[in-house]
Amino acid sequence: MKSTALALLAFVSGLPALGQHIPDLYLHPSTSLSGDWNTIVDPYESGFYDYRWNQRDQSKDPGRAESFFLDAVAKDKQERVEYNFNTSPTLKVPGDWNTQKPEFLYYEGSMWYRRAFDLAGAKETERVFIRFGAANYRADVYLNGQKLGTHWGGFTPFEFELPAKLVREKGNSLVVRVDNKRFREAVPTLNTDWWNYGGITREVTLVRTPMTFIASHSLALESEKTGAVAARVRLSEAKPGENITVEIPELGISQSAQTNADGVAGLRFNIPKAELWSPENPKLYQVKVSHGGVVLSEKIGFRTVRTRGREILLNGKPVFLRGICIHEEFPVEGGGRVTTDSQRQKLLTWAKELGCNFVRLAHYPHHERMTRLADEMGLLVWSEVPVYWTIDWKNEDTFRNAQRQVTDMVTRDINRASIIIWSMANETPVSPERTKFLSGLVNTARGLDSTRLISAAMEKHGKAGAPDTSVVEDPLAEMLDIIAFNQYTGWYDGLPDKCARVKWEIPYQKPVFISEFGGGAKQGLHGAPDERWTEEFQADMYRQTFPMLERIDGFAGMSPWILVDFRSPKRLLPGVQDGFNRKGLISSDGVKKKAYTTLQEYYKTKAGN
Repeated sequence: MKSTALALLAFVSGLPALGQHIPDLYLHPSTSLSGDWNTIVDPYESGFYDYRWNQRDQSKDPGRAESFFLDAVAKDKQERVEYNFNTSPTLKVPGDWNTQKPEFLYYEGSMWYRRAFDLAGAKETERVFIRFGAANYRADVYLNGQKLGTHWGGFTPFEFELPAKLVREKGNSLVVRVDNKRFREAVPTLNTDWWNYGGITREVTLVRTPMTFIASHSLALESEKTGAVAARVRLSEAKPGENITVEIPELGISQSAQTNADGVAGLRFNIPKAELWSPENPKLYQVKVSHGGVVLSEKIGFRTVRTRGREILLNGKPVFLRGICIHEEFPVEGGGRVTTDSQRQKLLTWAKELGCNFVRLAHYPHHERMTRLADEMGLLVWSEVPVYWTIDWKNEDTFRNAQRQVTDMVTRDINRASIIIWSMANETPVSPERTKFLSGLVNTARGLDSTRLISAAMEKHGKAGAPDTSVVEDPLAEMLDIIAFNQYTGWYDGLPDKCARVKWEIPYQKPVFISEFGGGAKQGLHGAPDERWTEEFQADMYRQTFPMLERIDGFAGMSPWILVDFRSPKRLLPGVQDGFNRKGLISSDGVKKKAYTTLQEYYKTKAGN
């Protein structure tokens, strides 16, 4: 039987069907709704359910007194209204509620947000959308007391069109109920090793478009030898015969085509003299896409990525991925979810200073600005959906949830040269149901984008009778382009000296990538290299890990866990963890540990590869 929570997944109500998400909305003219929003914490969900647990927004008479989405105010001293957004406290949007107020640090439940706005000058020839960069996890959205829809999932954008009959020139009330409770059928599921930050964690904007507008566009370099480019532009409506133009002024490119019956135009052209994007030369070109007098413009890099045997090829040349894992969390300035470009740039700058040409953005799609900064700074990217540990593999709604998140991730970032790997999962136990589930996600990603590599962070296993043999064998691997796995020899598996004895069995003629390794250290705690939790132990474990990985046939890169310490309710050791996963190379106070330099020195030896 389906749970009450997922029974409502019909499925992200108010959104386009799978594959019809509108990623280009952010390029259209917009008005920011960021800033202070009035909020009401609602742990018993009194504003959403009545005392019989009937959902108030489905009632014919929801009642002004308790239904928070109506944003009511008592008309006189006799009327009973048991809430008041106008006199309620505020929270910053974007931002998580956990780190904005101490009393909300561990809070998981419902929070109501209200923002009043004006929309003067709306034209009959335009459409208006409300776009959320992300809200964790469930968001119920209302405009002037009417429900626009529900969205599930905490890390990708969503939008609702504002019905013209509901919009006012003055005094619109936008109310959002955000619920970050964890549940088994969700993606991610109940059990994770990171903080469940609640709230409207990314920007909210009002977006104006023409009645028919450019809903999505993609450009991909197919061959580094010929410079062949395939472009695809989709309109918001299935209108045939509409003229579409793609221009790259710096390269003298101006190509036009007409849309087909689905409102899609395909274009092909060559850019043989273009500079190819790479970490050493992150060249971006201004690309303009136009329809009906409206021009959308963004910077795009052109590069190819593929595999050849056990090598990863970037622009036809082998590349070794000198990586690091990153959570979307900033260690200083109060901590919590990253909310500014300066924080994003600092994280990526730390990675660059480490000697990285690659970052694994774990364990969910990070803000779209993160990958745009990676484009500008010359960092290759692994982007991932939060199919983490033990998902409800048999639940069809759970699969559609994950499939939606894969679709949103791919379509949102289809033009980012930095992204070379789409990841479908992290550390999932092998079973027939799990392999079927993940195979469906792989097929979804490949159907949306054939120009990038597909992988997943798998696990290693022991071998009976051979305690020093590590085996990586997984039926999912047959579908993947890169054999990626997490391994913690020296931390969860023995002590660091075991690294010298490990033998590897990996029966695939594909590149091998170590998606995680590492160990915890409290910054400032010093001792002998064999004393766990010290900086010396962590640095020594890194030193002993490098030669072990070099013995792997097809070793094509790695992303140790992790750049910065991050919050986790699972990590409770007093005086050491205190609610943080301490595997970071940089502390939660922004101080580099000894292992940062250890990895930095190793990457200097790999820089020519």
